Amino acid sequence: MVEQVELMGGKLHVYRRENSTKWQCSTFLAGKNWRKSTKEDSFAHAKAIAEDWYLELKGKMRGGELKIGKTFEDAAEKFLPEYQALTIGERSPEYVASLGLALKVHLLPFFGDKLLTEITPGLVQEYRIHRTTSRKNRHTGQPVRPARKTLQQEIVVLRHVLKTANRNGWLAYLPDLSAPYKMSGKIGHRAWFSPAEYKQLYQATRQRAKTPKNARWKTACENLHDYVLFMANTGLRPDEAARLEFRDVAIVTDEATGERILEIEVRGKRGVGYCKSMTGAILPFERLRKRNKTKPTDRVFGKSKSQRELLNAILKELELKFDRDGNRRTAYSLRHTYICLRLMEGADIYQVAKNCRTSVEMIEKYYASHIKNTLDAAAINVKKPKLGKRPADETE
Repeated sequence: MVEQVELMGGKLHVYRRENSTKWQCSTFLAGKNWRKSTKEDSFAHAKAIAEDWYLELKGKMRGGELKIGKTFEDAAEKFLPEYQALTIGERSPEYVASLGLALKVHLLPFFGDKLLTEITPGLVQEYRIHRTTSRKNRHTGQPVRPARKTLQQEIVVLRHVLKTANRNGWLAYLPDLSAPYKMSGKIGHRAWFSPAEYKQLYQATRQRAKTPKNARWKTACENLHDYVLFMANTGLRPDEAARLEFRDVAIVTDEATGERILEIEVRGKRGVGYCKSMTGAILPFERLRKRNKTKPTDRVFGKSKSQRELLNAILKELELKFDRDGNRRTAYSLRHTYICLRLMEGADIYQVAKNCRTSVEMIEKYYASHIKNTLDAAAINVKKPKLGKRPADETE
């Protein structure tokens, strides 16, 4: 039951909802409903605030200051349900949830009450500055800059919302959202294990599998050792390995090389793809099948929290958790190790990209840029032959 009182000849309504002690007010001006909470429990105080608010709105309307139109919040409310419905099966629920979180935590507090026509390139630049300077380190008081990728994703969400407004006829054109003063980003690389570090890792996991610190962890340690070898010899992503079932893997003899390898049907973020392993993946897979298989639909690895904890513990013991540039190593680093080792052995970059279900551009950007074996000294150190001196004319 809503308690309601009409003021200003019925043009202003002051009301209190059943489950609230605070009075609110509403009116209809310039073709739009306007609402405000008085934040008062007393009706007398709420009445005075509501009347002042109404008269202020009337004054703004006469002076042409009353903003009318769809706001960014209206477009955001339209965008998110659309995106969730149209990307089912194409985008992971986690990714869709991350867009909603970026909207709720960062974009709506800044742009929410702005009219869509007020969102200009200048305002977007103010948002970038706000995100760069608003958070402070509680110990040093210095601004904490968000990661480049984080800010980029927020601008992508902003563009999605503005495109939704444009499709619905609420916005005539999209503003320029490109960053001014943009410089080329640093050429980085993914955290991986060099050949010596990879050897150090699998020797440690092998030793842990033989002599676990607790007898109850023996199977988990054996699974971890086989996981490390399997991942570094196939290049699968951790989420792809987690979905892998025994029926997805076949041991075959490769026609081109005559070696026994695994042919793997991979299901991951790129849909269904295929992978051909190195010979080093055969033995760990056979051990996993013997140890864990009960039926073809069983997971080869599954989602084991203890496996991640064991890997982190061993990396910390070996002081391999971070590389020299401060990049954190995880199970994903085994995929990066596979790619880097293939490139170091001279494998064709296009075939490596196909086998890893990624693009040549990604490999060139994040892997080949720091692999010295991809540089051909013979092609680089070319010397132009010197022209021979012209022999002096002979005289009789």
